Amino acid sequence: MKNQQNCLQNLNLWAVIPAAGSGSRFSKSELKQYQIIENKTVLEHTVERLNALPLSGYVLAIGEQDDLAQSLAFAAQAKAHFCLGGAERVNSVLNALDYLSEIASEDDWVMVHDAGRPCVSQQCLENLVSVAIESGQSAILAIPVRDTLKYVETGTQISKTVDRSKLWQAQTPQMAKLGVLKKAIEYALASNLNITDEASALEFALETVHVVQGRSDNIKITYPDDLELAKLILASQQSMV
Repeated sequence: MKNQQNCLQNLNLWAVIPAAGSGSRFSKSELKQYQIIENKTVLEHTVERLNALPLSGYVLAIGEQDDLAQSLAFAAQAKAHFCLGGAERVNSVLNALDYLSEIASEDDWVMVHDAGRPCVSQQCLENLVSVAIESGQSAILAIPVRDTLKYVETGTQISKTVDRSKLWQAQTPQMAKLGVLKKAIEYALASNLNITDEASALEFALETVHVVQGRSDNIKITYPDDLELAKLILASQQSMV
C-alpha cells in the first residue's frame, strides 16, 4: 500500500476517454455512454472512477454532433477537457493525445479508458499505476482467459482447441507515456495496422507492455444486456464500500 501511495505522489497522470463512437452494437439510436444508472450517465460513472486517482486532467474525445457531454456534472469538472473524436476509436485517442501534447509533457503518463467501462475498481487502477511507474514501461489491465477456446477456420467446424494457459483478455485502462503512445499510434496508422487497443500499437512499435491482473467485473458495456449487468455490479460494489 505504501508503494502505491508513493507512486501516486507527484504523478503527472492524464486520462483519455474516447467517447465518439456510435455504439451500433448497443443501439442504432441510443448511445451507451448516456444510459442512466443510479441517476448518472454511464460516462459520468466512468469519469468518477478514474478521478479516484490524482489526475492532472482528463480528455473526453466526443462526436461532432454531441451536445450533451459538456453539460454533464462530471467529477473534478475543473480538470475536464474536450476534443473532437475521430472516425474510429484509435482516431479519437490520437486526437486526444494531440490535444494533450499542447498542455502536457511527453513524459507525462496517460491512461486510456473505455467510456463504457464504469465498473473498474480503484484497487485495479492503483495496481496498474504502480506497475507502470515502477517498471517505467507501459501496462494494461487484463484477466487470464478462463474458458476453453476453439479455433474455427471456416464455417462452423472446429479446427482445434487453443491453449489458453498464456492468453489474457485485454481490458482498459491501458497506460503509457504520452510521447511513447502518440508515436506508436502514428507509426501503426502509417503502417495500416488494424489497431484494436493501445497495446496493439505499442507492441507493433516494439514497446514492452505489462499485463496487470484486473477483475472480471470491469465489464465493457457493448450490448443492452451489459447495461443491466453493469447496474448490478455497481450496486454490489457500492454496498461493499
